[in-house]
Amino acid sequence: MKRRTFIQQTSALAGISALAANQTQAQNSAPAAEFPIIISTWNNVKANEAAWAMVQKTGRALDAVEAGAWVPEADPNEITVGYGGLPDRDGHVTLDACIMDEKGNAGSVTFLEGIMHPISVARAVMEKTPHVMLSGEGALQFALSQGFKKQNLLTESSKKAWLKWKKESKYEPKVNIERHDTIGLLALGTKGEVSGACTTSGMAYKMHGRVGDSPVIGAAVFCDDEVGGACATGLGEFVLKTLGSFLIVELMRNGHTPQQACEAAIMRIVKRYNYKEFQIGYLAVNKKGEYGAYSIQKGFSYTLTKEGVTKVYESDYYMK
Repeated sequence: MKRRTFIQQTSALAGISALAANQTQAQNSAPAAEFPIIISTWNNVKANEAAWAMVQKTGRALDAVEAGAWVPEADPNEITVGYGGLPDRDGHVTLDACIMDEKGNAGSVTFLEGIMHPISVARAVMEKTPHVMLSGEGALQFALSQGFKKQNLLTESSKKAWLKWKKESKYEPKVNIERHDTIGLLALGTKGEVSGACTTSGMAYKMHGRVGDSPVIGAAVFCDDEVGGACATGLGEFVLKTLGSFLIVELMRNGHTPQQACEAAIMRIVKRYNYKEFQIGYLAVNKKGEYGAYSIQKGFSYTLTKEGVTKVYESDYYMK
């Protein structure tokens, strides 16, 4: 080998080694993702705080989302979730919930009556049965067999609202004006694993037997520990028709940021349906701890907890 050629090749190798060293140094010096993280639909500060307290105790994202869901489920003033929820047109408070862990396990209950915490029944379905979903009387039988207590969930205020509604019996699932709805939660645990949950009493004055997206894995909630998780809120029929949460996770798998994925999922709805009369909101978080939120209409808020600090934010939206 000629001396000049040797020097040129040696210099090139040295340059490649230096570049590789600089890239490694940049990667190592990049800020690490901050875990744990809790994010939920709407203004659910107390739910996030309960979830945060639980994840500090056990470290598990699954425990966190279940604990967070307990808060609105037990709140008699929360008319869209659990105890105090507005009934269907026949006066029944029927509940739907689902939960999903980082391993791809999932459980859900639909059309469940008389149980304060359907999210925990859903977790029991996931952990103690070979099934994913139990419904109606079967879900109630299972809940009672697991030690859950049956109780009346129709509060006096919700009963009065229902009796007033019955005078006209006009069902109009319009854009949310109360700034609350189904609660969906996502969490990254202390090890960065992802889990999600959703719980609701469904649309007020719905047809008896109606089930929305809230107990459906892939619609209301979807998690994949290789990618991240997503959850939904709003008029569930349109989340069901587009499997929004699954769609968002798959978009993130293919390179979209959480924000881009939420926006794309909303576009999937507005391109196909008459969207001006209803609201859908999505949340997403990836394994890096990046998150996104987007809705059809103005007015969708979400609650984020990082490093022990909980704040409520307004989501960006399509209908400017």
